[in-house]
Parts: sequence; structure tokens; C-alpha cells
Amino acid sequence: MQSPMRTRVTVAGLLLGLLTVFAGPGAAQAEPPPTTVGDVTAFAADGPVYRLTAGRTEARVSFVSTETFRIELAPDGGFTDPAGTDVVLPQGRPPATRWKDRGDRYELSTSKVTLRVYKAPLRFALHRADGTRLWAETQGLSWTGDRTTQTLARGADEQFYGAGMQNGRGNTSHRGRTVEVGVDYNWNDGGHPNSVPFYLSSAGYGVYRNTYAPNTYVFGDPVTTTARERRFDAYYFAGPGMKDVIGQYTKLTGRPFLPPVYGLEIGDADCYLHNANRGERHTLDALKVADGYVEHDMPNGWMLVNDGYGCGYENLAETAQGLRQRSMQLGLWTEDGLGTLAEQVRAGQRVAKLDVAWVGPGYKFALDGCKDAYAGIEANSDARGFTWAPESWAGAQRCGVQWSGDQAGSWEYIRWQIPTYAGASMSGLAYTTGDVDGIFGGSARTYARDLQWKMFLPVTMTMDGWAASDKQPFRYGEPYTSVNRRYLKLHEALLPYVYSYAHEATRTGVGLARPLVLEYPDDPKAATEAAKYQFLSGRDFLVAPVYRDAAERDGIHLPKGTWIDYWSGRTYEGPVTVDDYSAPLDTLPLFVRAGATVPMWPGGIRSYADRGPGSPLAWDIYPQGSSTFTLYEDDGVTRRHRAGEYATQRADVEAPRRGGGDVTVRIGASRGSYDGKSRARPYDFTVHTGDAPRSVRLDGRALQRLSGAAAFAAARQGWWYDRDDRGGVVRVKTAALPTDRAFALELEDTAAVGGAVPGAAAVATAPAGQELGAGTTGNVAVDVTAGSRDATGVSVSVDVPAGWRAAPVTVDRIPAGTTRRVEVEVTPAKDAEPGEATLSAAVRYGAAGQLRTAVQRFAVAVMPEPPSGDVWASDLVWLTSTNGWGPPERDRSNGESGADDGRAITLAGTAYEKGIGAHADSDIEVYLGGRCTTFTADTGIDDEIGGYGEVAFSVEADGTVLWTSPEVTGASATVPAEVDVTGARHVRLKVTDTDGSKSGDHGDWAAARFRCG
Repeated sequence: MQSPMRTRVTVAGLLLGLLTVFAGPGAAQAEPPPTTVGDVTAFAADGPVYRLTAGRTEARVSFVSTETFRIELAPDGGFTDPAGTDVVLPQGRPPATRWKDRGDRYELSTSKVTLRVYKAPLRFALHRADGTRLWAETQGLSWTGDRTTQTLARGADEQFYGAGMQNGRGNTSHRGRTVEVGVDYNWNDGGHPNSVPFYLSSAGYGVYRNTYAPNTYVFGDPVTTTARERRFDAYYFAGPGMKDVIGQYTKLTGRPFLPPVYGLEIGDADCYLHNANRGERHTLDALKVADGYVEHDMPNGWMLVNDGYGCGYENLAETAQGLRQRSMQLGLWTEDGLGTLAEQVRAGQRVAKLDVAWVGPGYKFALDGCKDAYAGIEANSDARGFTWAPESWAGAQRCGVQWSGDQAGSWEYIRWQIPTYAGASMSGLAYTTGDVDGIFGGSARTYARDLQWKMFLPVTMTMDGWAASDKQPFRYGEPYTSVNRRYLKLHEALLPYVYSYAHEATRTGVGLARPLVLEYPDDPKAATEAAKYQFLSGRDFLVAPVYRDAAERDGIHLPKGTWIDYWSGRTYEGPVTVDDYSAPLDTLPLFVRAGATVPMWPGGIRSYADRGPGSPLAWDIYPQGSSTFTLYEDDGVTRRHRAGEYATQRADVEAPRRGGGDVTVRIGASRGSYDGKSRARPYDFTVHTGDAPRSVRLDGRALQRLSGAAAFAAARQGWWYDRDDRGGVVRVKTAALPTDRAFALELEDTAAVGGAVPGAAAVATAPAGQELGAGTTGNVAVDVTAGSRDATGVSVSVDVPAGWRAAPVTVDRIPAGTTRRVEVEVTPAKDAEPGEATLSAAVRYGAAGQLRTAVQRFAVAVMPEPPSGDVWASDLVWLTSTNGWGPPERDRSNGESGADDGRAITLAGTAYEKGIGAHADSDIEVYLGGRCTTFTADTGIDDEIGGYGEVAFSVEADGTVLWTSPEVTGASATVPAEVDVTGARHVRLKVTDTDGSKSGDHGDWAAARFRCG
């Protein structure tokens, strides 16, 4: 007997079949083919607005500026504008235009561009004033009942960018891809939150579809762009480069806002009142967490205190006051709307996080919420509006930060986020980011790696309350706390640089995080996968995050020019691909452009509020040729900068293009005024020359040369050459100097970055995969490669953690261009924790008449004592352990996001006391030291899944796969594993998803055991 559901399905199928038969051929076809606009039947010119008629269809061309215009088409003859004034801002007086009838076409022109309007049929093509074609339709605009499409010819080498925040994509070209723009609430890889219906082309144009309707852009040949509405409305921008196009688009829809300085510091979000995950708490408990940042000497600018469904607040004014006393500001999640925003702001709220819980369907609601919250903060305080939103639209750049929503922390999370935010900058979204290590899952290592690179975005926050434990950067203990502090403080020190770029965005629309192609449009690799997992932070920093559980990074593409390793001072000549970059946990692969002049705040401060009138300003300078940077300063908090209360100060550097010579740094007078501006301040310069100068002069007067670090720290003014710092730097400090007067610093007889004899410097590297045993003396290899000159009097030392020992090694000479491997004896402490340890090699030597130092940080693996008898895999130290959901579990099935929250391991009705509970994709590494012979286990998907899931198990030894299971489903029988691991030092136990859906992939290594001698 059939079930009722099966009967209904069968009957429906029969009826559909009968209807198809009776209807005849073609009845089941899709919607009718699109209609394409016909020939022009009438033309009218009215100043900058031109009207065209093609039968019932009306088209309109309106010029906004000499390089910006709008094309509208109404298939039924009636123009509509659903977006109205929501997105497009008033643009002022339109440009002068002219038109000509060329017979087959009309030409509508400004001084910069000509739009050709072909008559039969109606088609458009855009040309520059010199005749260069930017784009041309291959057929006329077309429409169906619910969508309109434009079809453009694609250039042979034309690349495409934009479409807002496209998760996992965007900083390399969209060419050949289909890109969706619209509401999807998919905050993971492949989603498109914070979409923007704007794209730009490397040919020198951009297109903004003026609509709230979803868009689909197919960047094939031809390019077809479709909006799901029966009207066509698009603005076009022409410019000499992509930055110009972004500038025109943001002039039309609004420049990015200027955040308060505390908004550029990291933020912290959690629910404190009635938090189900943390037990009963109160809003004032947020101050205890704030104290944690203070006690651990970590920057934090603001705290959301009610970020959780159903979470309210109490004692709001008292909480806000307590946060301000700790140099932080109060933020609230607007889950309950904006009805009480005025009252909240008057109580001290300065940050509003918007979310899908209240903004409603469609982007108009989200955009209105962004604007209303921003305006509400400003209407009820003297602060700047500052909002965050996970789903927005064109125009949101002028009122908020766009962040990619709620995700789980993992290596994959880091990987796909890297191209996301730089790519969003191509749509004028200057402030985009994601939560540090997500809000679920994550680990100490993924947290540290994720935080590192996000410190080179302008904004970010960490989210607590959803994971198994809180995720503040001090929660994981050492070494993670120190690593996180290092990068938080580096971001804090770079705030003058970041803030200056924030101000630049208010004039240009271009944000801090940038794809390589934006600065290097002629680089053939910048648009390709070769540059996908790196980005530029401003013009000067190239960031290549580590997105795997590894201590090296491959495939770093450095474009044309000289690039300097930020940590070691090693120089590279681009274009070049850097592989095997040594990146232990505390080292983010980071490079600086030669010619960079970077303003910084010295002193390791925790908050912008630690600064005051008279605080010192630092300049980090990498001299090469002529370079400049303009520092922007205001009070950082209020809106008085909009009335002209701000100051700028320009730094100009003149240096040789290459090799030896003088370096001159000119610091101009600070122009402008604001409340709290320094009337005088000391300066601290770090000039990366690679060679000591003969003398240093300040406005022609010789400064005292100091004897070393201690003397430099104690002196009020003077200079010192530090050969051990990043290839050799000149440190200069001045007494307080009036900010309204310019001054010059002259470094005589020194060099451009890289030294007076380019290429003379030696390079230190360390082979990957080196291991040491706790308490056991072993050798660490350091490779020293001499440059274009012999390295003489070479001393190799290794800086080691406390409790370790290392003895330096000397070598008389290493001939130019050759490599010498030096073995340094190192003894780890007896209680050294198994896992990764970071060492630093220092190679001191002479070359080309200078005493020099090459440094290199690298990771070694500290191995635990190998097993001496039979041992359960769950009882061994796990050197590494990655997992698809939460941590892998010892003697339990895979649980939620916390440790030890799984159930008993059960396969095919049998419960196991010992084993490993994992979730695909999972990879657990153990150390056997060659002492074991056999691995055994029962493998399968845990019974708790109820038949779902599909995975494969594998055992890998020292890089070789020894055993792989068949595909296992939740309904499969238990698969026994018996694997010969004789002689293996490292064994990895892997569970891999096999069907593309990781739902239910709870893979158990039940009774996993090693037999060892």
C-alpha cells in the first residue's frame, strides 16, 4: 500500500504528463525569449539630457559630470526610480554637452567622453575624447517580464572587479565568472553579503545599476549584466584608472565616512545580561572583561555589551562611564530596533551594530537602518556615527562598516576571507572585515593567525559568547597572548598611517585594504590566482597571511620594485615569487615597499587616549628615490573636522635610487588647527639604510652620535646606527620641535634601502621541519648565503626561549654567492612543551666595508618522548589537530564547539571507551619516533548521526599514505584498520569529506591504538 504522500506525488505526476500531452509540443517551454530594443524612431535634446524613442520604448541619457552619465530605458515608455534618492546623492550642476547626428548614430559628448547612440537598432558605445573605445554593446538592451540585460563586448585582456563583498573572491579578476549581487544571507565562502550593484573594468570604466533588485553579472564573452526588474537604469563612469572610477562611483553614491579613532581599534562583542552560554551575568560584568584588556596591556576601543539574541542591558550609563574610564566606548546591538537609540546614545552608546534580526527583507531596510543609526548617534552626541552591518547595499559605505557575518573559526575561514575584504574595496567599501577567528569553533592557533593579518585592515572585532569559551585575545595563555599583544600593538602604532588613509578615503573612495591590481594594474599576475591570498594595506604594506597550519608560506607574489621583509630587513627585487617564507606562529609574512614613509605612534601604547598634546611622533622610512606621505590629524572623536578643524603635515624624502649617497628627510609645518593639537612634539625616526651614515644633521646642526641602545633611550636628542635591527637602521630622536615650523634631517654618506653596495648583504635562512627533543641537545641548521661580497668574521648565534641553551658558532669566511650550512647546538629545557617553538638566528659578519647582521626567525618542532609500549592514540600528545567542527575529541565522539562535550563513541551499536571522535575534514598528527610497528582501529561514522554523512579515513606516515578506507556512510558497517607503521616518525590520522557536504561527517577512530617497542 502506498503512503498518502507517495500517492499525491504519483497523481501529480500523471496529471502533469496528461497536461503535457494535451497541450502539445512546446507547452512546457520556459518563459518567452527576451525582447530586444528596436530602431530609434525619435530623438530630442535638452541640455545634458537626451531622449530617444524606439516604438513604445523610451530611453534617456543624462550627463552628471564630464565622465559620469546615466542611461535609463523603459520598455513600456514610463520611467520609474524605486531607489529614488536613497543611494544617489545630489551632484550639483551638470556639465556642458554637445551632440551630433552622424547618420548611423548620434554622438553625445562632453569634454572627456562621447557616447555613441546607434540608430538601427538602438545600441550604445562609450569612447574617450581621443576616440579610444571603453565599451560597446554587442546587441541592444533586452528585457523579459521581470528582468533587463545589457550585453557588452569583452576585451581580449579585459578584467573585471567589484560587486561588493564577494566572500572568497574579489581581489582577483571576475573574468570568466558569474557573480551574483543580492540578498542571500550566506556568510560563508561563496556568499555575497554586503553586495553592491557596481562593477569596474580594467579598460577604464565602471557601471552602477541604480536599483534594489538582485543582479547577475556574467563576465564571459560577451559580458551580460542582468537586473531582475523590467526597467533599465545604470550610471557609467570613465576614468584613466580604476581608482578614478571608484572615486566617481563614490562621488555619486557617497564617500566612505571617517570613523572615530576608537573605531579603528579592535572591538569586543558579547552578551552580558542573561547569557545562556555563560550563566547569569550582568551588564556591568563587561567592565571585568575590559579590565582584562588593561591588565594584559592590550588595545581595545569599544565593547558591545548586549550582542546575543534576547540579550538586554541594565545600568547602561554606569557601564558607559566605566568603559570610558578604561579608554573604551560603549556599543549596543540593535536587535530591538532603533526606537530607543536617542536615549541609549545620551547614556553613552557610541557604536551601533545592525543585524538581520530587525532590518527586514531587502536592502532598503538595511540601508535605512545604517543611515538612521549613524544619524541617531550624531543627533544625540558630539560623536561621529559608527555602525556595523552584515547585509547592506550601495551607499552603505557612507555610514558604516560592512562585515561578513557569523562564521566558524578555522584555517578555511582564514583562507577565504583574505580575498574578500580587499576585493570589497573595489566597490568603494572602505571598511570591511570579519570577526577574529569567527564566533564559533576556532583555536588558539587560528585565532593568532587570523588576528595577525586583520591588524592590517582598518577595523575588526572579536566576538564572544557563542563559542565554547570566550575569545578575547588574552584567553589562550602563552605564547598566544604575547603574539596577539604584539600585533594589536603594531596596529595601534600604525594608527596614524591607518587614520590618514581613512581620511584619504573620504576624498577618493579608496579604502586601506587593496588588491595588488589597484596599485599595479600592469602586473600580469595581479589579476590572477597568484595574488589571491595577499593584499596591500595602503600603498606601502604587502600582507600575505598564513592560512594553513604551517610555519612556512609559499607563493607570495611581489610586484615590480624593491620590497623589504618587515621583520628581517631582507630586500627582494620584484617581480618575484617568494616560496618557503619562514613564518613561525609569531611571524606574519609582511613586506614594505621601498620608498615608504610611514607615520607611527611610538612607545607601545594601549589606547589612542594615551596620547596627548606633545606626545612623540615616529616616522619609519625606507629611503629610495623621491617619496612623500601626508599625515592627517584631528581630535579623533568629534565631528569638528567637517568644519575644517584638522591638520596635515607632509614628509618628503630624497634618497639615491640605489646604492650610496645622502638621505634627506623634510618634515613640513603642520597646517591647520584642531582642539588638542600639539604645538610642539619630539620626533623619532627609523631610517632603513643598511649602512651607517658619516653624520646626521638637524637643520644643518650636527646631532650627537650615541653609543648604543641604552644611551639612545636615555638621550633627549641624538642618533645611533643599529646594525642588528632589520639589516641596519639609523635611529634618530629629536627634542620637542614646534609643529608650525618645517625642519630637515640630513643623513650624510649613507645609502638607499639595501645599502651602499646593493646585494652585498648576506641572507640567513633555516631549513623547514627541524626537530628537537625536550631536554636533549641537538643541532639546528642555519644556512648563510653571502651576497655579492665575501662575508668575513661570521658569527652565528641562535636566540632561544628562556631555559634553553645555545652556543654560537664562528666561520672565518663565506665566499660571495655561496651558501654555508652552520650547525648550532641547541638544548631545549627539560620541561619544554611539545609543539612549535620559535627561534631567531643572528648572523653577524663583515661585508663591503661594513659590519652587518642578518636575522631570521624560524620554527622548530619540540618532540615529546616517543612511546615505549602499546599506547592509545587518544593518550598521545597531538602535535597538530585540525577538525571540521570544534576540536577533535579524546575518548568521545565529536561534540559541539568546545572540548570534552561529545558523547560515548558508538559504531554499529558497539560503544568504545577509547578512541578519537572527529569531524571531516580532520587531521591529527602524533609522534612515534620510529618506535612503533602497527596501528589498529575501528572506523566509521558515529551512530549518533543516524545514517547521515559520507567520509573516508586515511593513515599517513612521514608524508606517505599507508592506508585509505573505502567511502564510509552513516549506514556503513564498521571498517577495521590494521596498518604497518614500522619506522614511522610522524603519523597523521585523517578523516576527509567525500560528497561535498560536511553535514553529519562525525568520523570515529574507535579503539585507535599503536603497538610500540
